[in-house]
Amino acid sequence: MANLTGPVWMTPAALAALEAELAELAEHPDASQARVLELRELIRRAEVGTKPDDGLVEAGMQITVRFHADDSVETFLLGSRDLVQPGVELDVYSPVSPLGAAIDGHHVGDEVSFTAPTGATLTVTIVSATPFA
Repeated sequence: MANLTGPVWMTPAALAALEAELAELAEHPDASQARVLELRELIRRAEVGTKPDDGLVEAGMQITVRFHADDSVETFLLGSRDLVQPGVELDVYSPVSPLGAAIDGHHVGDEVSFTAPTGATLTVTIVSATPFA
């Protein structure tokens, strides 16, 4: 998780799935206690709903960036694939990924550089940040 103590953004369907998994595990005495604790913590920290449309990049937002190197554009959800309902056709980047960490907390129009896993320094401009619906 991006932030081990703060809220964790997720869709209502993802929260319901976590709650259902926890209920199922509670019925089995041999269930993994580590998973039970993880689920309880995720549910306790759940932040469900739509983010404000204020141009701030944060988990739960659909982000579009333009890469300066080749002028390509990429749109993705900033969050966790595990906490998004199945069937979402959008790529999901973690807020702790190199790109996610670099843009998190910035605003539309900001230019941000980060080191890619390949070691290359890349620069992007944040084109849009809208609430994920």
